Amino acid sequence: MSDITTHLMLPYILASQAQKHVTHNESLRLLDAMVQLSVLDRTRTSPPVSPSDGDRHIVASGATGLWAGWDLNIAFRVDGVWMRLVPRPGWLAWVADEATFAVWSDGVWTRFSEAAGLIMRAPDVTIARAPYGASTGVTVQEELMSGLSGTSATSVLTIPDRAVVLGVSTRTVTQITGAASFDCGTPDEPGKFGQSLGIAAGSSNIGVIGPQAYYADTPIRITANGGSFTGGAVRIAVHSLTFTPPAV
Repeated sequence: MSDITTHLMLPYILASQAQKHVTHNESLRLLDAMVQLSVLDRTRTSPPVSPSDGDRHIVASGATGLWAGWDLNIAFRVDGVWMRLVPRPGWLAWVADEATFAVWSDGVWTRFSEAAGLIMRAPDVTIARAPYGASTGVTVQEELMSGLSGTSATSVLTIPDRAVVLGVSTRTVTQITGAASFDCGTPDEPGKFGQSLGIAAGSSNIGVIGPQAYYADTPIRITANGGSFTGGAVRIAVHSLTFTPPAV
C-alpha cells in the first residue's frame, strides 16, 4: 500500500508508526490549505514582503527566489515558511483580487466561466469560440464626455475596426447648457444614433440601428443644436459585436 493518498497526497499513519501525531497534523495542514481553496492573487512571481500565516497565492510564470520553480503552483504560508502545493486536474480556486473562480485544467489556470462555457457579465464577453481560436464577442464601451463646449464634441473611445454596431446609447449626466438639444452619431453621420436628444440631467436615449459593420476605428460625435455647448456632461455607450480570426 502506498504511504500517501491518491489524489491529495496526504500521508497515511502507518502501522506501528512512532510520532503518529506528526503525520496526522501534516495531513490536517494540507487539508486546511486545499479544502475550500482561496488565493489572494495569481500575479506574483516572488513572495510578498510581509506575509501572514495562512496566505495562499497562485504563483505566476517566471517565479524567482523562494518560489523559483513553483510556476502556477500554490504557495501556502504556514508556520512561518512557504509550502508548495501542486494542483491536480479539476482543482477550483477563488482568486480574491479578481473576484472570480479559476480551475486547473490542461496545465493552466482558466477562469471557471470560460472553462465551463458560461457567459459572464463584463465589458467584453466571448460568446462563441471555435477550436482554433476564432471567436465572436459582445462588447460595451462607455465614456463620460464632460466639460462640453463648442459646436460638437468627439469621443476618445472608438467603434472598433471590423466591429458590427448594434447601437449607441446616451445619458445626460449633468445638465447641458448653451444648446437646446444635441444629436449623437459619427463624424460622417452626426445624427445616426439619435437626434434632438434631451439636455436635462437624467435624459437618456437608446440609439438602436440595423446592425452595421465598421471598417476603421470610428469615434462618436455629439453635436449641439440651437447654440454651442457651454457646459454639461453626457455618458455614451457603444454596443457592438466583435470578431477574432483563427489563431492558427
